[in-house]
Amino acid sequence: MILKEFRELFRDRRTLAMLVALPLLLLVIFGYAANFYVSSAKTALVGPGSVRVADQLPPYFHVTTAEPAASEAQARDLIRDGKADVAIVTGGTQPVALVDGSNLFAAQSVVGALNRANASGASIKVEVLYNPGLKTSWVMVPAIIGLILTFIGTIITSIGLVREREAGTLEQLAVMPIRPATVILGKITPYFLLAALDMIIVTVLGVALFGVPFIGNIATFVLGAALFLFVVLGLGVLISTLSQTTGQAIQTAFFFLLPQILLSGMIFPLDAMAAGVRWIGYLLPLTYFAIISRGVMLRGAPIASMWWAFVVLAAMAVVIFVGATLRFRRDLAPGGGGQVDAPLAADPEPTPDPAP
Repeated sequence: MILKEFRELFRDRRTLAMLVALPLLLLVIFGYAANFYVSSAKTALVGPGSVRVADQLPPYFHVTTAEPAASEAQARDLIRDGKADVAIVTGGTQPVALVDGSNLFAAQSVVGALNRANASGASIKVEVLYNPGLKTSWVMVPAIIGLILTFIGTIITSIGLVREREAGTLEQLAVMPIRPATVILGKITPYFLLAALDMIIVTVLGVALFGVPFIGNIATFVLGAALFLFVVLGLGVLISTLSQTTGQAIQTAFFFLLPQILLSGMIFPLDAMAAGVRWIGYLLPLTYFAIISRGVMLRGAPIASMWWAFVVLAAMAVVIFVGATLRFRRDLAPGGGGQVDAPLAADPEPTPDPAP
């Protein structure tokens, strides 16, 4: 029995990966990504004399923008558009440091560094924008919305399609004159509508229960959520084509879900991760939805300041949807091959029995 179980285990590659690869993945992730301290802050110097004020600050403040002729309103725009973690503004009676509170862990590090600088003789007024109380819930709720959509898109969708395969109803589509892309759209539409409803409920509850602000454009938020939903629903369909049973679908979806939670910047800030791990976060769709949702809800950022996140999600949606369609067509069409958008061939007419 022991030898039999070992043979079955080695034949089950998904379970073997869960036993071997998952512990290594968790070790690497928590070793290099589980860090809340941001080692440097993007700093903008605004107003005359701001450079001299910055000389009093530690090297932690990495200057990325210097605009001596700009005003405080322009400095606030830089923070709103996510171009700086802190803006040092001079020209008034006292220098002011505008801190982006929507980037929670960077803001905490910046405020701590400024307080130490003031204790050493600097005289800089600190003003935290978009999250004055530095509340964790304010930055977590926008990302949790994306996590819920990811859960529905990957696990629920893949399980629903695999159950049809197990019941034998999926093969019946092979005899119907329906294009694979049409089949996928028909399959994911109910999940898309349910996920959209969940998104509305979670967003409203987050605003009502935790006091999370929603100061941005609703249409911008909806567009980002729709693109993100197409990506995760496409992942769910792709997972279903790689799985034969519900257990396999759950295992595969878990491999997609775990990195999204840990490496998307939802819990651990991307700027605090080691460079060797950080690049994985930039391959995950939840990373870009978190950027959009936090930017819209907390800062009221316009779409022009986050256009690259929308472009990345749109590209991911196209690539994953095309890949899922190709895989799905191969599963539906007997023998595979042919064009992706070609109708699926029906069964040939039965040959009548010869006359006696």
